[in-house]
Amino acid sequence: MTVKRALVTYYGRVQGVGFRFTAEDAARNYAVTGYVRNMPDGSVEVVAEGEEKELNAFLTSVDDQLGQYVKNRNLVWLPATGEFSGFSIT
Repeated sequence: MTVKRALVTYYGRVQGVGFRFTAEDAARNYAVTGYVRNMPDGSVEVVAEGEEKELNAFLTSVDDQLGQYVKNRNLVWLPATGEFSGFSIT
């Protein structure tokens, strides 16, 4: 079992459209922890940790539900830190 961290920044019309709430709701369906938050530049940042298969399924779910608002997505894979106990909006 390889646990990873996905750092994803979403660009587009991603604030004010329920993005954070939808991402938080989607996370409940997968074995992922982390957070979603609005950024000052108008983007939304998701930091999620879990097994790569779960992370990919979670991110696909976010894309499926919110893709119409996203112009660009930047995904960076990092080592997991294990610092999260759940998934939340910050």
